[in-house]
Amino acid sequence: QVQLVESGGGLVQPGGSLRLSCAVSGLRLEDYAIAWFRRAPGKERDGALCISDRAGDTWYADAMAGRVTVSRDNAKSTVNLQMNSLSPEDTAVYYCAAVTDYTGNWFFQWDDYEFWGQGTQVTVSS
Repeated sequence: QVQLVESGGGLVQPGGSLRLSCAVSGLRLEDYAIAWFRRAPGKERDGALCISDRAGDTWYADAMAGRVTVSRDNAKSTVNLQMNSLSPEDTAVYYCAAVTDYTGNWFFQWDDYEFWGQGTQVTVSS
């Protein structure tokens, strides 16, 4: 059974940082691209915020570039998302998602992915 479990969310002040983790089980992480998504309160889910592919290459949405870093540890079956300079606009539920990646393509939409986590809440507020 495949499971993706996010953790690390919480309440942080504006300008602060958080490190989210996505623990993967039931699949070989090295065979999958992992993306992070988010859904803000009352809004539609964003497209992919960032992606880590099988080779360890990364892609970032323009809105996130420079503020977030995605990294993976295949041995620990974990993908991390370091977020800095957080603002209230970053308040959302953050999700990780996995897709088998043998094509070398990037996948930007939620529905492109095969497995999803349950999300972790991030609240940025003073």
